[in-house]
Amino acid sequence: MAAAAPPPSSLGTRSSASLRTPSNLLFSKIPSLHSPPPSGCLRLACRSQLRSFDDSQNWITVDYFPSVDPIHVIHGSSSAASIPMAASAGLDSAAKGAKKVCLFYCAETKPLAERVAAQSDYIELRSINWRTFDDGFPNLFIPNAQGIRGQHVAFLASFSSPRVIFEQLSIIYALPKLFVSSFTLVLPFFPTGTSERMEDEGDVATAFTLARILSNVPISRGGPTSLVTFDIHALQERFYFGDNILPCFESGIPLLKNRLQQLPDSDNIVCAKVREGNQRIVRLKEGDPKGRHVVIVDDLVQSGGTLIECQKVLAAHGAAKISAYVTHGIFPHKSWERFKHDNGGNPEDGMTYFWITDSCPQTVNEVMNKPPFEVLSLANSIAASLLI
Repeated sequence: MAAAAPPPSSLGTRSSASLRTPSNLLFSKIPSLHSPPPSGCLRLACRSQLRSFDDSQNWITVDYFPSVDPIHVIHGSSSAASIPMAASAGLDSAAKGAKKVCLFYCAETKPLAERVAAQSDYIELRSINWRTFDDGFPNLFIPNAQGIRGQHVAFLASFSSPRVIFEQLSIIYALPKLFVSSFTLVLPFFPTGTSERMEDEGDVATAFTLARILSNVPISRGGPTSLVTFDIHALQERFYFGDNILPCFESGIPLLKNRLQQLPDSDNIVCAKVREGNQRIVRLKEGDPKGRHVVIVDDLVQSGGTLIECQKVLAAHGAAKISAYVTHGIFPHKSWERFKHDNGGNPEDGMTYFWITDSCPQTVNEVMNKPPFEVLSLANSIAASLLI
């Protein structure tokens, strides 16, 4: 894998990446594609280009070696065949070290925590009593707190709304102080990531605010807290965190790479999101989607307006099928309902597939078993990170 050093960018610059595979068209602005090639694999003509929206001449090329394992989409349960090879190798290597982890979770992340624990015998689930006082403030209790002394401890969080953040922060601040050997916070979706810059005096970059809050998590006996998060919106946000926390930036892209092995051959194309004032404009920059299966890739989706505009443009240019992938399916106000199934190859009417991960548990519950949506689980990637 060979890559040139990325060009410097100012705070708030967003990057766009296009993944070249012999079987897919991909539109992407996820900033990190870094899976190593599995040993014994042939080098295929798979390439990723990272482009700046502001300067299309700045780019990085990254070769990719796809897995040869069969692919399975995970619907609420884990399957070993669906695990990316790199993550699986990391999990096996970590397990040999016999590190045992006590994994706590909140109500929203319980199904994902169960899938994580199913990946390894070295991960043990521990519960928390989530209660409230009559005035609505949290009344929390960690059972058998003395039993986790000297243990490696982790907490699987979901900051799905401001309402639940305070009670989870209370647990996050309490666990490291129980004489644990180490503490890891798993926050699959960093929710304020899109508010990372100030354009006018008076703007508040809440991404920086949340990073500062997490940077003040107490230090455990083993040192600073480790933070595991997936496909953070802007890589420069790593510099928002202080020295008392160690951010580990993971990606859901390996799950997509595995899934893409069964898609038909296609060329590569780049789709850039351009705004003129409050108007969103989507233009076809290069490539010919006619007769192809096109996959639109983004780090997250909210209303879905940009994806729908991309779908319209691609359908008008003759795409045979159109699918989408996002790591974080936020979909406020049930905006996922805007995305319809193509009913067997009518791209102007809907999408063939819409892949999301289980980083946003509430969305997973809403779209499960509703075409075109399919869920790719982060469970194995999280398990591998916990056992490092």
